[in-house]
Amino acid sequence: MVRLTIDGRMIEVNDNLTILEAAQLHHINIPHLCYLKDLNEIGACRICMVEMKGKDKLITSCNTLVQEGMELYTNSPKVRETRRMNVELLLSQHDCECAYCSRSGNCSLQTIANDLGITKLSYEKQVSYLPWNKNFPLQRESNKCIKCMRCIQICDKIQNLNVWDVCSTGSRTTVNVSLNRKIEEADCSLCGQCITHCPVNGLHTRDDTEKVFDALNDPDKICVVQIAPAVRAAWGEGVGLSREAATIGKMACALRRMGADYVFDTDFAADLTIMEEASEFIERLSHPDQATMPMFTSCCPGWVRFLKSQYPDMVAHLSTSKSPHQMFGAIIKTYLAETLHVDPNKLFVISIMPCVAKKHECDIVNINDANAGKDVDVVLTTREFVRMLRAEHIAIETLVDEPMDQPISHASGAGVIFGATGGVMEAALRSAYYFVTGKNPDADTFESVRGMEGCKAQNFTINGTTLSCAVVSGLGNARKLMEALRKKEVHYDFIEVMACPGGCSGGGGQPIHDGKELASIRANALYALDAKETIRYSHENPDIQKLYQEYLGEPLSEKAETLLHTDHFGWDMPSGK
Repeated sequence: MVRLTIDGRMIEVNDNLTILEAAQLHHINIPHLCYLKDLNEIGACRICMVEMKGKDKLITSCNTLVQEGMELYTNSPKVRETRRMNVELLLSQHDCECAYCSRSGNCSLQTIANDLGITKLSYEKQVSYLPWNKNFPLQRESNKCIKCMRCIQICDKIQNLNVWDVCSTGSRTTVNVSLNRKIEEADCSLCGQCITHCPVNGLHTRDDTEKVFDALNDPDKICVVQIAPAVRAAWGEGVGLSREAATIGKMACALRRMGADYVFDTDFAADLTIMEEASEFIERLSHPDQATMPMFTSCCPGWVRFLKSQYPDMVAHLSTSKSPHQMFGAIIKTYLAETLHVDPNKLFVISIMPCVAKKHECDIVNINDANAGKDVDVVLTTREFVRMLRAEHIAIETLVDEPMDQPISHASGAGVIFGATGGVMEAALRSAYYFVTGKNPDADTFESVRGMEGCKAQNFTINGTTLSCAVVSGLGNARKLMEALRKKEVHYDFIEVMACPGGCSGGGGQPIHDGKELASIRANALYALDAKETIRYSHENPDIQKLYQEYLGEPLSEKAETLLHTDHFGWDMPSGK
């Protein structure tokens, strides 16, 4: 332990902390932009500079360790003057379009500039505009990039895809797609982690809210909205509601006020996914001479993009089951259309997802099997939904819980936990156990696959057969697993992979809180919802049972294969065609 003084306060901290960490521990705020703990501690932005007594030059607090007897000032006249100059220099190369920027009010640069009282610039504006494909789900605006390098470090160190790199030199230095590629040529998984860790709006998702507003106001369209499991654990963050108060029922209420005709819970389709995927797993396991093992889950389109680009020889290991929202899109435009006696071409399906990759997924030509245009017409992120709430001037405090629409209103707790890493595995094993033994396990039998560890392995015995399972989140961890599989260092029967660390709860479309990782907190909220559900097994969902009885027949039937499964070899990566 060492003792030091910060802004006149004597504190005692561990000697392996940086000045910034020590200050944060004692609720002393030191502004910073480029810093990400253990990932980006390069002092590039120079905003976190502090003054040390006895030293002429200011020092960066993010990468300077504390020392015994230090006397530091975080906001002295010298610090304020230097910090103000550095922020003004950043603003001189930043297109300050705050009034119509999707990060307005949630931008670290904007906050710091406001705190410094900057109302004019002392430097000439020199803003760079580089071309970008406006149709691509991930958008970059060079005119807003502050060269903090966070996107590079997240993509390199966490996701291990190296999509971003520094280009040009001197005053022209910026960040762009690596190897002089266009983004649509890169092996980007569209996980969106670079977006959620960008402190400004240099990176963001393609805005599809206008498409949805147009559809909601088109009298010839029947708008059907589905809400992903992880969204309910996060949307309240953007409107000031606690996780307990921000229910899916209130989302349904808001969407109907916006003009939605039907609102459904994607948890239903998660249950449907389990029926198909668990059945497929048992089928593969029963015929090892004909099957490609281990079987990988296919719920995450970011993971599918990663596998197709990095390990194309292992694509056959993917379950052929579509992701839940794509399954639901196909069911909406077939079963639901028939049940409601409406023209499926009039149905406009909107998915509210915690994900950027699903914006690409719904455009894959061979994933659309309902013969009524795209099975899912548009995907909105959680952030886009919150912006639409504000645009519609909906008074959040007036929202009430409303039920999902018939005839697909039920969902199980197993479907809810799809939003957390390990949730798909746990839900699948609950039903696989039933399919094999004819009886339900305790609902929490497989809870050992829960947790935020990047890779978890566990063996389970079902009816005398031992299954070796693995759960992975984060593509850097996925690469480690894939390399171990190739080298035959490990063996698994069933593997769940989610592109985003923590799974969909930490998805690239979720609300952004700079410097905070909330995937674990959101996941715990989903597990709490599961524990409260009266139905905790996908196969016990009465609406699922009715769907198979009236329409699909049974899991893996010909109709189920047509609507709920897909050919992962039917499109190329990265083009998506």
